[in-house]
Amino acid sequence: MTATQRKATAKAAESIEAAIAAGKETIETAVNAGTETFKGYEDAIAYGKANVDAVMKSNAIFVKGVQDLNKVLFGLAQESIEDSVAANKKFLGCKTVQDVVETQTALATSNYAKALKDSGKFTDFSVKLAEEVSQPIAKRVNETVEKFTKPIVA
Repeated sequence: MTATQRKATAKAAESIEAAIAAGKETIETAVNAGTETFKGYEDAIAYGKANVDAVMKSNAIFVKGVQDLNKVLFGLAQESIEDSVAANKKFLGCKTVQDVVETQTALATSNYAKALKDSGKFTDFSVKLAEEVSQPIAKRVNETVEKFTKPIVA
């Protein structure tokens, strides 16, 4: 083999080694990108699962709250029936028109005060329920904002 052939063979060998190194680097880059993509996929799945979990927790709180609210409303309806029976007994015990007017006035005043008290109870319960239902989702939103703003700050 001549010197020129040896140089050409050496140059070819260098080119082959460079191509192999470049190919190896390309494969490593592709594998690393695939690993990062897979990690990103796992993060996306975990993020979605956490969101679904927050919605499910809020839904469970809401359903329980509606059940409790129905119990309160049923109790108020039962009290109303009992109050109506008591009012009818009072009216049946009236002997004069004056007694009827006084009973009617007392009943109206009592019913108005009870309606205010009951509506306050209902409003307080509804506000508390809305706060409890929104907590899991608000917590999730805060976590998401924190997660996505952390890379920007750093």
